[in-house]
Amino acid sequence: MHTLDALAYFPDDPTRVYQLLQWLPVLERLHEEHPVGIVTRDPESAQVCLDRTSLPVFLVPSFPELTELYAGLGAKVVLYCNNSMRNFQSLIDGRMLHVHINHGESDKQSMASNNAKAYDRVFVAGEAAVQRHEAGLLEFDTSRLVRIGRPQLDLRPEPILGATERRTVLYAPTWEGDADYNDYTSVDVFGPEIVRAILAVPDARVVYKPHPKVTTSLTPAIRRGHDEILALVAAAARQEPDAGHESVIVGDILAVMPDCDAMITDVSSVGLDWLYLRTEKPIFITDRHHDGERLRQDVPVSRCADVLDTAAVADLTALLTARLEHDEHHLARVAMRHHYFDDLQVGDSTTRFLGAVAELVELRDRLVGAVPPDAAATA
Repeated sequence: MHTLDALAYFPDDPTRVYQLLQWLPVLERLHEEHPVGIVTRDPESAQVCLDRTSLPVFLVPSFPELTELYAGLGAKVVLYCNNSMRNFQSLIDGRMLHVHINHGESDKQSMASNNAKAYDRVFVAGEAAVQRHEAGLLEFDTSRLVRIGRPQLDLRPEPILGATERRTVLYAPTWEGDADYNDYTSVDVFGPEIVRAILAVPDARVVYKPHPKVTTSLTPAIRRGHDEILALVAAAARQEPDAGHESVIVGDILAVMPDCDAMITDVSSVGLDWLYLRTEKPIFITDRHHDGERLRQDVPVSRCADVLDTAAVADLTALLTARLEHDEHHLARVAMRHHYFDDLQVGDSTTRFLGAVAELVELRDRLVGAVPPDAAATA
């Protein structure tokens, strides 16, 4: 049996495994200092992980198998990248510290929920996330929040777009969520109109990179919007073979962003990743609910972006053309980046993450008596 300090717990099927996959390079870095294992409950998800990482992967479909595994591993910290209902089977274990690390930083309502109260610590990006929890939850102990930034943004994946002389506009919509309150997608309301508007911008290339769950959605309106967008991009690519118009269905969006000059997205973590990595480039945020004041209050990044509702989409070609020539929101984005990510620079988030996990490993040992108090004090 492996001797491990930390476990990354993922109980869901492959349609959500992207939530874990983005953490694998960071966990592999953690593994160099504190051995890490991946705990899965679904055979297909386990296989996806086995194909993507050299970390030990455990498959424990049943609850008895899970408790037996935990008893044998003797791990100290468990990391959770989502709020799956099956997380509670893992949270039962009282001899480990449980840490929610999420799978992105966004202003979606689901980002600050009472689920946070189940964990010993909640790793968040920065000040905006702290304020989100303070405003959204009652009787929540904010001392559980640990500001680490977003370690995935320290990674530099190989670019996947071809070279072009054109200005590249990325359309990266989110999915429809699992409930109406968490539905921010633009795919069904004006996704095709957005792509048509980009294609009408002189000397522009369109890149469509949807959320992974858009591509597997069973919602008819999402399917229709997605299929129409794919058809529009494919037709444009046939008409202008040298333009480089492309739909990127598989791959890391962080590998797409470096070669783009502007991005249109929904309320999602993608917009904040862009804010962090491409602060100097314009961003457009969609508003499917046509409630600009609510968006301004709940989604601070919208204050340094152009907001697109049905009326604004009608004039998007002209607006995009203007922003590509003169970006008037640049200084506002610099300030907003600090609001979401403190003053972190590339590399700092990974350092904070590694340090925070190391502290919890040591704390757990101290709490269970594995480290004498005097030894911990002089360590």
